[in-house]
Amino acid sequence: MKNKNLGRKATDKITGFTGVITGHAEYLTGCDQYLVQPSQEDKTKYPSSEWFDEGRLTIESVEIKQEDVLAEENGCDYSAPKK
Repeated sequence: MKNKNLGRKATDKITGFTGVITGHAEYLTGCDQYLVQPSQEDKTKYPSSEWFDEGRLTIESVEIKQEDVLAEENGCDYSAPKK
């Protein structure tokens, strides 16, 4: 089952860290986490994503549609390096 929160904007209630949810991890212990990718403010640096527990996030409306970011084929956007 696909996670309905992927592509939504989220903000951490504690730190104010804001971005788009790009990943979801579901653990056996019941602690679900989301990977939040911030926007790129400094065009010379790629911002790091951060993992947050589901309860720490305020999840907003859909920002990005899956069909807008899918690769042409299934899997990674880039092929593995060849020797």
